[in-house]
Amino acid sequence: MPPPKASTEGPRDRHVHYEIGQIVRAVQAEGPQAPDDLKSLVGAEYWEQARFDRALALAVADGMLTRQGDGRLAAV
Repeated sequence: MPPPKASTEGPRDRHVHYEIGQIVRAVQAEGPQAPDDLKSLVGAEYWEQARFDRALALAVADGMLTRQGDGRLAAV
């Protein structure tokens, strides 16, 4: 039997998938966005500190978003 899951979840906690989904859906609906505009679009100023940056980095790392030459983020 595997050991129980640690009480502190790693970099991919339960909420990060929801946050990534919000970011990706916003870019799909509104088109390529600058990171600051995207942050406002999803209301990330009300999220816990650094959650937007982490969710955005994971979305890019997972290939859900790409960074364009001008720094904007686009859906794949």
